Amino acid sequence: MTVVCLESLTFGLGHLVRAADRLGERLLLLTRDPAYYAYELDRLPAGALDVVEIDTFDVERVAELLERTPELRGLISSTDTWTLAGADLADRFALPGLDPGVLRFTRDKAAVRNRLHEAGLTRGRAAEAAGPDAEARELLLKEVGLPAVLKDTAGTGSQNVWLVRDERELDRSLRDAAEQPLKGRLFAEPYFGGPVYSAETLTWAGRTRLLGVSSRLMSAEPRFREEITAFPVAFPEAHEASLERWLDEVLAAIGYTDRFAHVEFVLTRDGPEVVEVNPRIGGALVGEGLCRALGVNVYEAMIEAALGRRPRLMDTALPGGPAVAFVLGYPAEPGVFTGVAGLDRLADLPGSPAWYPVRQVGDTIEHLADSRGYAGIVYAEAETAELATHRAVAAANALRVLTEPSGG
Repeated sequence: MTVVCLESLTFGLGHLVRAADRLGERLLLLTRDPAYYAYELDRLPAGALDVVEIDTFDVERVAELLERTPELRGLISSTDTWTLAGADLADRFALPGLDPGVLRFTRDKAAVRNRLHEAGLTRGRAAEAAGPDAEARELLLKEVGLPAVLKDTAGTGSQNVWLVRDERELDRSLRDAAEQPLKGRLFAEPYFGGPVYSAETLTWAGRTRLLGVSSRLMSAEPRFREEITAFPVAFPEAHEASLERWLDEVLAAIGYTDRFAHVEFVLTRDGPEVVEVNPRIGGALVGEGLCRALGVNVYEAMIEAALGRRPRLMDTALPGGPAVAFVLGYPAEPGVFTGVAGLDRLADLPGSPAWYPVRQVGDTIEHLADSRGYAGIVYAEAETAELATHRAVAAANALRVLTEPSGG
């Protein structure tokens, strides 16, 4: 009995394999590059899962392989890049899954914003920004106003996001955006000020359980580079219950009836405002943090959902565990990644800090303004998310991500 994983997030594959084993399923990973999962694969016993190297962008080749897969029972596609391909393949093979149209809609940030506005769940509409011409500029100013955020409707990892605080920045950002290869379309939405969080949720049959909230500490304006995350944020009980009701309404409004979601939001002076809805479990070490802080392997819910079963995580009491935090490790300068200095110091620091590598020595790091630029993640834990953050930052401060100039 096989559950296929069409690519995966960088971390979490080990938890997914253990979840499949416990549920009596065999995991098959389809990937363009097994080296991308080296950290996870090196820590699994030999033969723990099946790995097939295949061009996962070639949907027809993947479909041919699925045709030959014995006892195929489910398909998981947990990355932004392969979400839609995975949904279409699940639909083609009559496997359990969300309506591909719902996922296609969810991946369109402008469409989601306007649907939420129609439902009274956000104060701001989205406006398409067709180009830098005067007509498009004036329409954007009229419909959205300033400050605003320009971004890609299908963007990921804080790429192609511009904060626009005045008309001069608007003109410059429109010119910059016109030169970038977007995955979707350029649009604008209001800029909501306040701390950024992400809600980690599980939905089944149209009802949502809030598993907890992660903090999202960002770089200074005008960049939106993600830097530090901690889980779970301690909200007053009534506030957390209100957030859960709001998230239930948000996901229902866009037709998101099943599976994990990673909902980024800003907690403004006037209440929460959605930044974006990601139809998957959180990336980086969010999944790892959920497993440790909640005291359960949340990836069992991912397998159960892929099989069309109500995840037990929807109802089970959570035993809990340590709060967690992690810091993304960026180099000071772009260039060829040569290693990390200071890893030997982690053993002497509190919080059981650990380095989770993302890049391999020899990789070129070009972009430091968004999440393409980090080489690894520093993880730590403590009794509260606040203390875990302090420990993770202290550990990250002991390290230096090293690069040398390309060709040097």
